[in-house]
Amino acid sequence: MRTNERLDQALRTAKVVDFDSTSKFVFFSDVHRGDDSVSDEFTKNQTTFLHALDYYYENGFTYIEVGDGEDLWEYGDFKVIRLAHAEVYDKMRDFFRDGRLYIIYGNHNNKLKNKAYVKKNLDHCCNEFNESCECLYPHIDVLQSILLRDKENGHSFLVVHGHQGDLFNDQLWFVSRFLLHYIWRYFHVIGLHSPTSPANVLYKRHRIEANFEKWIRLRRQAVICGHTHRPRFPTKSRVPYFNTGASTFSKGITGIEIVDGKIQMIEWRDRANPETGVVEVKRAITKGPRVI
Repeated sequence: MRTNERLDQALRTAKVVDFDSTSKFVFFSDVHRGDDSVSDEFTKNQTTFLHALDYYYENGFTYIEVGDGEDLWEYGDFKVIRLAHAEVYDKMRDFFRDGRLYIIYGNHNNKLKNKAYVKKNLDHCCNEFNESCECLYPHIDVLQSILLRDKENGHSFLVVHGHQGDLFNDQLWFVSRFLLHYIWRYFHVIGLHSPTSPANVLYKRHRIEANFEKWIRLRRQAVICGHTHRPRFPTKSRVPYFNTGASTFSKGITGIEIVDGKIQMIEWRDRANPETGVVEVKRAITKGPRVI
């Protein structure tokens, strides 16, 4: 299927979530949690990410994970990832218990399309070290897409991962998964990355973004997505294509917030306090805010 067909299907089947000027949402994508080994790209940002989740939980935000939360292509076993990043999952479980967590699947965790897989791995999680099982996200519905709809003015955002229509990460995903799992994962250790990923190939990023922008013009529908790992926050004269960026950057993580009826791009980075020299995790608004 082409991008238009895949996005049309995502829009038709999207879960509708209404919001207003009092609602608070944060969107992170492409976290790529792994097994905490040398090749795990998320490990360097785990503390920063946890601090961000603490901030959003304490301030009443709803967390929407926009695909590729886990890298099940590279590491395969959800239980290994869950144990490697237990603190992250514990905090996400707090959001879930409060009804403030939505999970969208991407290409790297498309196993979550399978309800039997979700029931086995996300409903409960077993800890083989102490031989116990505990609830994680019981009866969670992992989604392909969400339609965020403003109750006050009718404006809406289609939230999808962004791999829709990307040939090697959508229709031919099984080829890319095989190459990553059995070949490219070992090259990550020395800094080489898969050529099928738009995060690492500039022309693939531009092609995907151009295809999405064509669909947005055609359907007059704003989109929030990830996948390309390139943060995007359009000016008022450009089509409303918003991209969260990723949580695997060497200098921190990027995301998008909706708060007080406005949308804005943010980043969380480790910064040295100019007076004490102590390294602190800091949040900064990098684009926006813009009234929805």
